[in-house]
Amino acid sequence: MEADWPRDSLIVAAQGGDASAIAALVSGSHPHVQRFARSLCASPEDAEDSAQEALIILYRKIGTLRATGALASWMFRIVRNECLRRARRTLRGDDLANSVVMVSAEEDALDRLEAQRVAAAIAELPADQRRVLIMRDIQGHSGRAVADALGLSTAAMKSRLHRARATVRAFLDNPAS
Repeated sequence: MEADWPRDSLIVAAQGGDASAIAALVSGSHPHVQRFARSLCASPEDAEDSAQEALIILYRKIGTLRATGALASWMFRIVRNECLRRARRTLRGDDLANSVVMVSAEEDALDRLEAQRVAAAIAELPADQRRVLIMRDIQGHSGRAVADALGLSTAAMKSRLHRARATVRAFLDNPAS
């Protein structure tokens, strides 16, 4: 199995401005961010560019991350937004090479709020569902690897994953949440 996300202690040190911790955090997050980007972006080039942009944002804004446990969902959201931004530009025919990606303060605030909502939705899951969802959808492990790691049958893992996804989707679809 691939390495887990960086430890909470490293995230806390990076949030505090420790340069070596920030470098280690970016390096430790890189494989996960690349995997997210490859699964979300339309082309390998967009995936690589989106992963790099997400790591730059991580480097610049780690101090704004409120909960250390929300790193994976925060990075997933950044990568997703970057892949969507690139797809929209491709559809419009914009030339990415000649444009500068500028994120407005409003868009940045909305992104943070959405990341907090996703993290809150995941945090509300029962522990067994949360573990399956994080290992499968965020860390990118295969279904068989998740089932084996948690001592479950593949069917039981799929059932928990389905319930977890449905619960998170319902949470996010509810405007009151």
